[in-house]
Amino acid sequence: MTDLVCEDLSMTFVNPSTGFEVEALKDINFTLKKGELLTVLGPSGCGKTTLLNMIAGFLRPTSGKASLGGRMIDAPGVERGMVFQQGALFEWLTVSKNVDFGLRMKKADPEKIKKLVEKWLDIVGLQGFGDTPTYQLSGGMQQRVALARCLVNDPSVILMDEPLGALDALTREKMQSLILTLWKETGKTILFITHSVEEALLLGERLFVMAPRPGRIYKEYHLPFAERGLSESLRDIKQDVVFTEVREEILTMIWDMEEEIMGRG
Repeated sequence: MTDLVCEDLSMTFVNPSTGFEVEALKDINFTLKKGELLTVLGPSGCGKTTLLNMIAGFLRPTSGKASLGGRMIDAPGVERGMVFQQGALFEWLTVSKNVDFGLRMKKADPEKIKKLVEKWLDIVGLQGFGDTPTYQLSGGMQQRVALARCLVNDPSVILMDEPLGALDALTREKMQSLILTLWKETGKTILFITHSVEEALLLGERLFVMAPRPGRIYKEYHLPFAERGLSESLRDIKQDVVFTEVREEILTMIWDMEEEIMGRG
């Protein structure tokens, strides 16, 4: 069993100097089955990244628990791979040395490392760039390196924290297509955080809209667009009547939440 399960997951931050408490998340409950692609969005301050950091093992919940395959998550682990917004790469190293970093730390067989790196660079479209210094790459290419570095370690779950947020529109669309292809071809479980409603709709076969203060799952959608995106143009899908209706519904939902937050201020 490799399901990711969150049970009554809650997180409260306390300012050590003032004692002021902020309830970031409250009673998060869901099960993400092997091979599912879940996108999560919501207004600023709804706890999206906090949720991801707890599942990654970077933060311990105040109450409740997260588990993977029946094992409680209480620290980072190789079965959970992370892709950050800026890639978090070692820019002074070559592409290959970034991708194989985790395997080298585990002292894997050098010949096996070489073959795996070549395989994943080929899959993410970076053939021939292995010896290139990472700082010479464009933003989109650096995110391909980050994906390859994550996948080469063969995690059960891939956690993505707005990995495409800093890219231009065209590069972002290409990367969205690549993520859908990798999801289908590898069968990996993916949890993808984004601020973009369109991106959440395009990539999520499941989608959570979160509400803030305290952060909680406000509404869940089950969507056909990720599956369709494997064989159809993403641009065509964006023109779909159902896609447009759901997009406007979620935009209105989040707009109303933001207005409520501003009103509280």
